[in-house]
Amino acid sequence: MFTTAQRAINAYSNVGIETGVDGADPHTLVLMLYDGALLALADARYHMTQKNIALKGQSVSKAIMIIESGLKISLDVKAGGELGTRLAALYDYMCDRLLRANLHNRVEMLEEVSRLLNELRDAWAQIKSEANAGTRT
Repeated sequence: MFTTAQRAINAYSNVGIETGVDGADPHTLVLMLYDGALLALADARYHMTQKNIALKGQSVSKAIMIIESGLKISLDVKAGGELGTRLAALYDYMCDRLLRANLHNRVEMLEEVSRLLNELRDAWAQIKSEANAGTRT
């Protein structure tokens, strides 16, 4: 059961996300997808350690959905060439690892995917910073 405080926090988070999406450029939207997947994985890890199977499964499913229906689907493999193809394969690998982590309660698999997502997020943030710096000069 959700407490009143939890419902308020969830409502505040949803408003923040919706407001952020409305004014976000494509780079920021991708960063938001990475952040959402990482948050879902942190939740999954917590629920896994607490042995809360239902919430763990929901969190892992949310991370997979963000990776497949957000990050992977936003790839332009034609424009990205080999890099786009490899990134799509990496997203597939991550989803497979998450399915296995969920099935076998393997925290280290969640952490592996979190590390990969963090590396990609950092690289994407760097691209955004360089693009912003280029428009200011």
